[in-house]
Amino acid sequence: MREHARRGGRQSTGGKNRGEKRETYARVLDYLPYGHLDDSRPVYQKKPLVQAIGEERFVLMELSPKRNKIPAVHDRVYIGEGTREVIDHVVKKLRYDELTQTAKVELRYVIEEIVKSDEARFIKVFNDARPITTRLHTLDLFPGIGKKLMWAILEEREKGPFKSFDDLTKRVKGLYHPEKIIARRIEDEIRDESVKYKLFIL
Repeated sequence: MREHARRGGRQSTGGKNRGEKRETYARVLDYLPYGHLDDSRPVYQKKPLVQAIGEERFVLMELSPKRNKIPAVHDRVYIGEGTREVIDHVVKKLRYDELTQTAKVELRYVIEEIVKSDEARFIKVFNDARPITTRLHTLDLFPGIGKKLMWAILEEREKGPFKSFDDLTKRVKGLYHPEKIIARRIEDEIRDESVKYKLFIL
């Protein structure tokens, strides 16, 4: 994980330039059978829509499903190049405030699922975290991690990298559910575009 520069540079969690990558898979946050509620067109003219979040860069997006395809909330759908079974095309990117209430409620749970499904990628957050400034460490940015836990993580890390979330929680007393901690940080970055230090949303 790259260090932030004092001028506010951004970090990557995976050691690769994710900003240049397009989303390949997304997780469904909500399915709108008749499109947007504020769409005043007759029902027969309305088309279903899907609100989703990308797995790689956590991009919020609106998708158009194929005819007779009804994805369920939390479903993993392919949106990359080539043949798509469920999604016809990506309509547009979304901002947090454009999500439905259902999508907002499901967001953190879906992010947790993404984090848990790619544990090798996200354990690097704890293995690679570095100081941002002389007074601020990357680990300080995570909800629920105070100075005591931060130093416990760093001391244990000196003995060897954490191999998994389970390994992390066994070695660092007082740290529970790292996938929830990461998910909360990702959600914070999605909800508030003015967050100074971006760890996940590039």
